[in-house]
Amino acid sequence: MVAIGSAALPLRRFESSMEDDGSYKRGRKKMGMSRKPEKQGQGRSFDAGVSKNASGRGSNRESYSAPQTVVRKQADPETAKYFSEIANLFESDGIDIEERSSLCSNALEETRGKELELATDYIISHTLQTLVEGCEVDCLCAFLRSCAKNFPLIAMDKSGSHVAESAIRALSKHLQESDVYAVIEDTLNTICKVIVKNPVDLMCDCYGSHVLRSLLSLFKGVPLDSSEFRMRKSSSALPERFNFKAPRSDADVSRHVIPGFPDLLKFLVSGMLKCARNNIKTLQVDQYSSLVLQTTLKLLAEDEEELLQIIPILIGCTREDIVEENSIETTIVRDVLGLMKETAFSHLMEVVLEVAPEVLYNGIFSKIFRNSLFDLSSHHCGNFVIQALISHTRDQDQMEMIWEELGSKFKDLLKMGRSGVIASFVAASQRLHSYEEKCCQALAAAVHSSNESSTCIVPRILFLDGYFNCEDKSNWNWPSGVKMHVMGSLILQEVFRFQIEFIQPFITSITSLTADNVLEAAKDPGGARVIEAFLSSDASAKLKRRLVMRFYAVYFPGFVDILES
Repeated sequence: MVAIGSAALPLRRFESSMEDDGSYKRGRKKMGMSRKPEKQGQGRSFDAGVSKNASGRGSNRESYSAPQTVVRKQADPETAKYFSEIANLFESDGIDIEERSSLCSNALEETRGKELELATDYIISHTLQTLVEGCEVDCLCAFLRSCAKNFPLIAMDKSGSHVAESAIRALSKHLQESDVYAVIEDTLNTICKVIVKNPVDLMCDCYGSHVLRSLLSLFKGVPLDSSEFRMRKSSSALPERFNFKAPRSDADVSRHVIPGFPDLLKFLVSGMLKCARNNIKTLQVDQYSSLVLQTTLKLLAEDEEELLQIIPILIGCTREDIVEENSIETTIVRDVLGLMKETAFSHLMEVVLEVAPEVLYNGIFSKIFRNSLFDLSSHHCGNFVIQALISHTRDQDQMEMIWEELGSKFKDLLKMGRSGVIASFVAASQRLHSYEEKCCQALAAAVHSSNESSTCIVPRILFLDGYFNCEDKSNWNWPSGVKMHVMGSLILQEVFRFQIEFIQPFITSITSLTADNVLEAAKDPGGARVIEAFLSSDASAKLKRRLVMRFYAVYFPGFVDILES
């Protein structure tokens, strides 16, 4: 066994070992989570409250009042020197693998009573991350129970949040072992009891919210680095929204790779909701609490009863107001519609519409959105909420209401750059087999007039922004070498899934492309998918062959001459 003295090697700063945990940095890069040394001083203060409001929020929104600033005492020189020695040992590879766990456990015991100042020290926190990741489960749980009363403060600190995150990840790994579930559950229960006393601080903090989301994921039993509950990227969300990927089933959501803690999840969510009732105006517009609430909703996507409790609170009304014959107060509807134009709440509302049980979705649709679809569709934040609303439309009656409000506005929306709303409606129309012909007619009319040839339809949709930004639209031509519009390409892919009788103008247009145009489209990712969609459509083999011959004409002109002779 390696013995560690209290006066061995001099204190020194980390160099390459100071890098953040990779997965954590990726998730926090845009929030300023890269760790930089703090200025030297007698002590360092850290704000246990809320970061500044995100850009795009209305200035008249209620701001969260941060609690009193807490001043952390610096670690004493002897303790700092001790943990520097530990760091040196790990860097020198002077210990065997068998000794590493015992060394981590022994060193972690030295933090007793000093967890807050050590975890929030920029240098020592790196060493603590190594210790919590390498120690035995009993020692890790003892460390967490000892610092439980200060866990929120640690989680809301720039350095401490990394220690908390590493500890949670370590617990997740230990759950694969046998006979550890009870001790881990008891430890997490102790931490939860502290958090629920004032969860708003944690929810509204840029660092604390990340730690809280990790806890929620651990309680559910899902991987901590799962993008499914860490806010999926648009690259995976768009295909699902526009029918190119099967929606997640409850079985997919509930597929766990580690044991969960359902009782703790319910306890923590309950505590958050209790607090949310009194702080809802803050939580609705705070970007970090929005992320926590989005994660919570996705984790509970299969729990209808929980969602029936949570969603009305987030909207600011009662369950009865939404699901029964009652009408929601005008002031509440107006406030919610206004909130959908806020960045944080618009993201939250998208997830609400994604996971809402049918009875809630139907009530929200008819009581909140009616007569407001075009106004929200026109807004740079609100239009994403409308996309989510349309994408989760349930029936023909809802499609009828959407068509009545947006059917005559296709051209206006495309001019404003709200093509995602159009794409969502096209996809919903195809999915529900509702308003298919009218949808195709409205889309074609939005990009060409009745006295123009239909051959221009596909090129203009492929380059939506370029076309609508052109002052002399009558003389607009295919712009060579320009990247094709992503949403325009998605719209056309969806169009070619309709029955052939509804899309004749689109077929005429794509089969009229010149050989050079076909070649450019084939080289562009979006354009290539449009061509693929047409070739997979119900169009005749003759028409498909005509398009393919355009392509061959560029590379194999002699071969085409032989075929046509």
